[in-house]
Amino acid sequence: MKRNVSLEEISDGRLYRANDMVRADCRGCQGCSECCHGMGESIILDPYDAWRLTTGLAVPFAALLQEKVELNVVDGVILPNLRMDAQTEACGFLDADGRCSIHAYRPGICRLFPLGRYYLPEKETELSGEQERAGQAALSGEQERAGQAALSGEQEKAGQAELSGEQEKAGQAKSSGMQELRYTGEFRYFLQVHECPMPNKSKVKVGRWIDTPQLQQYEAYIRRWHSFLEALEQKLPAWDDEQVKNVNVALLKLLFLKPYEAGDFYPQFEERMRMAEGLTRIL
Repeated sequence: MKRNVSLEEISDGRLYRANDMVRADCRGCQGCSECCHGMGESIILDPYDAWRLTTGLAVPFAALLQEKVELNVVDGVILPNLRMDAQTEACGFLDADGRCSIHAYRPGICRLFPLGRYYLPEKETELSGEQERAGQAALSGEQERAGQAALSGEQEKAGQAELSGEQEKAGQAKSSGMQELRYTGEFRYFLQVHECPMPNKSKVKVGRWIDTPQLQQYEAYIRRWHSFLEALEQKLPAWDDEQVKNVNVALLKLLFLKPYEAGDFYPQFEERMRMAEGLTRIL
């Protein structure tokens, strides 16, 4: 599902931080909804999206799975994504006027678009300016349009991992019986220049465009979630089919189907992540 592309092919060649200005503002899309069509399985949801949707819409996640959301396997891990209409290929949350009916609660990938995330390999964490613009992003198939970038090959080994206990202090993670990996946990944003057809976009601060409160805490959460998935992906080959199935079902129930409270998301997530990490360490 992952493929190698250079940033020069898909972006303006720059990497951005939250306080940088980027030419991404479509001024309300002005009736255009092209990015809400034909996205396949690429609008993958994370636990924060599940919390935002279920508390905002006041519906359990299981109810969303009945019509608006579906489950698919992403790099061996079962994850939910927004469901596209089988006939029109439109997002199920588009209203009759082609507008987003959940705009206030829209997923993180939708908020990013046409931006994406580029996860820095360890050797690039200290680079800046022109140096920071170099490198390659391995985009996950359909996810390229949705604005997520992952590293592949040697860069993948330098990805990111949020660790626990003494391993956390040492900044290293070991997959059970697998090769030891090192992760940086750092990412930058990049602008996808071929995905949004809206001309003459205005400049906007990246953080404002993402439109998520407590942005620094949210970015730390994204690093933690991405790291967990990367580490889990490395462990899967060492498990048999039954173990993989059991872990996937348990994680789906724990991180998505179990109802979240409407209060602060992050303490709830941390508690569940400790349980999830404990579950994956048992095997």
